[in-house]
This record gives sequence, structure tokens and C-alpha cells, in this order.
Amino acid sequence: MSSILDKIVHHKLGEIEAAKRRQSIEKLRSQIHDVPPPLDFLAALTMGDQASKVSLIAEVKKASPSKGVIRQDFDPVEISIAYAESGASCISVLTDEHFFQGSLDYLRRVRAAVAVPLLRKDFILDEYQVFEARAAGADAVLLIAECLLPDRIKLLHELIDGLGMTALVELYDSKNIPAVLACNPKLIGVNNRNLNTFEIDLMHSIRVKQSLPDNIALVSESGIFTSADVKLMHDNEVDAILVGESLMRSDDIRSAVHELCGGQ
Repeated sequence: MSSILDKIVHHKLGEIEAAKRRQSIEKLRSQIHDVPPPLDFLAALTMGDQASKVSLIAEVKKASPSKGVIRQDFDPVEISIAYAESGASCISVLTDEHFFQGSLDYLRRVRAAVAVPLLRKDFILDEYQVFEARAAGADAVLLIAECLLPDRIKLLHELIDGLGMTALVELYDSKNIPAVLACNPKLIGVNNRNLNTFEIDLMHSIRVKQSLPDNIALVSESGIFTSADVKLMHDNEVDAILVGESLMRSDDIRSAVHELCGGQ
């Protein structure tokens, strides 16, 4: 793992232990029964009208370790409504507090405001966080291969699937492909950002796609800013894109979504 991931994982482990002291996993699991069943995140990206174009997972993201605060006038509910109304297939909600200024409460509030499937985007290391995600209304959970040993990827993937949610399994390094494929994923994300240098290469998603079975849907993540970037993904049969920064920096989110994806 890169040094920033090391720092994030170390901090996250402490957060998880503190959360367990505040509320037992048994009590957390009991809350799931009060939450409506999860929406089909994968189908929203790949079925019906979405099958012939690149679907958009639009991200609610206030800040990042590398860029600092991205959007000052940050209202997760207003942003999510704008995404949903302008045609985003799904919404990703950053819930990491320390490094990304996110919140699990943002996920709960967004869930109450929109009807599209939601992804909990965080550094998921423990089953506790998966139950947190479902109790907060998530329909999908991100797993990052660079943060997890192969056995943990499989265990967490099985738990997510067992709760009726979709696992989006992300990787950057191609050496992690065997571990990711071992959990029989339906949805894989490829991070176009080098986790050591933070340089971006959109062709990275396309190269990784060539090593994956055709029956696995692919999400290209990071560095997608223009309609030309979306066309590149469309021409190479990438199923979906996850976009945060370029939309978060826009004064008019609805127009930004249409401009990004409207040319398909």
C-alpha cells in the first residue's frame, strides 16, 4: 500500500474500534430490519436504457487528502437531488470523516431524499462497517483491494452479497486481479489514479478491462472530467464511470452532469 493508504487504514482501524465501543455489532445488526430492502445497484448501471451507454455514479464528495476542500457550499442532500434529477444512475456518498470530511449521516440524509441506488464509499476493513452501511440505507459498498488481504475481500464480499447489497470491488494494481476475481464479483472498479504518485491515466481502466471476464461490469474511477473522456470509455465498452471532483467543482451541477454525459 502507498503511504497515504497506510495512514488511512491505521486511522480507520482506530475509528472502527471506537464505533464498536459506542454500539455493539449486535445492536447495529438489529437496526437493519427497520431499513427498506436495498435497491439493485448493478441493474441501475447495466439494465434497460443504461445498457447502451456509460452509466454515471455521481459522487457526493466535499474534500480529499490531495486536493483539500473541493466544494465550500457543500449540502449533500441538495447535491444528491441535483444528481438524481439530472440522470445519474447511482450516487456515491463519501463517509470517511477524517480524510475526506464525509459522514455516515450524509448517507442517511441522502437516502431519505432520493430514490436512486446509493454506494457507501469508504475504506471498508471490517464487517462492522458493512452493517453500518446497510443500517444507514446503502445499496452498495466499496471494497478496495489495495487495503485488504485476499481472504478479507472474499469475506466482506460474501457479507455484502448476503445482505442483498452490491459490492463494488476496486483495484489499481493489476496484481490484485486474481484476488478480486476469486470472490466472483459482478462489479469491478478500476482506479485510474496511481496510488503512489497520484498521476492519472484513463487508459488504465481499458487495459485492466482486457484482463477481466466479459460478464463482469466495469466502473472507471478517477480522472474523468470531459465528454471526450466519457466517449473514450463508451468506445471501449466500459459500463460505468464514477465522477466526483469535476461535478463538485461546478457552479451548476445539473448542467455539469448533462454536459459530461449528454453526448452519448
